[in-house]
Amino acid sequence: MRTKNRNIFKRKGRLILIVIFASLLFAGLFGYFSNVIVENSAENKTFDDVNKISQNRVGVVLGTAKYRAAGGINLYFKFRIDAAVQLYKNGKIDFILVSGDNSTKYYNEPASFKEELIKNGVPAAKIFLDYAGFRTLDSVVRALKVFGQNKITIISQKFHNERAIYLASKNGINAIGFNAKDVGHNYGLKTKIREYFARSKAILDVVFGVEPKFLGEPIRIH
Repeated sequence: MRTKNRNIFKRKGRLILIVIFASLLFAGLFGYFSNVIVENSAENKTFDDVNKISQNRVGVVLGTAKYRAAGGINLYFKFRIDAAVQLYKNGKIDFILVSGDNSTKYYNEPASFKEELIKNGVPAAKIFLDYAGFRTLDSVVRALKVFGQNKITIISQKFHNERAIYLASKNGINAIGFNAKDVGHNYGLKTKIREYFARSKAILDVVFGVEPKFLGEPIRIH
């Protein structure tokens, strides 16, 4: 009887290990192909040189925190500011739509971007804020459904632009990306790892037709 029970436990153990292995294999393959799909969708649509990117009426800056949790300025924030200012001053965009998280009164990404953009010479009248850009999906879809833009220049680091362009293409938006300067490998390691899995989530969001958390009344950019 004891031998029989041990054999049952062994079979169950092997079955559990097989299920775990198969799940990990599937997740790994899904992640790999998600990254391939996202990168292919953005091929020839992201630019590092301001002289080579075409002009669009509106540039959408994807939000991030101004400061790091460990202290000091967030370089992702700084470099996105630099990229947006460069586009505007070179006549590649007429308006800047900053889309970020303002989930509490103590955390306001769009306002932080606006303040810094103005310091860098962008007129306040040329800056519009989307306070409900909680995720990249929200920022992209709201640019169309709330702010009425079906042709945009997305401004973020290249890896982020690629995912945003994929989401834009699946939501009827003609998007290109201007690549803000990236950060060092060690500085941005956690972000890069998170991005790998975010691309799988982006694929699933498209498959299941996920909508932004909030939409709301149309806002005209003029």
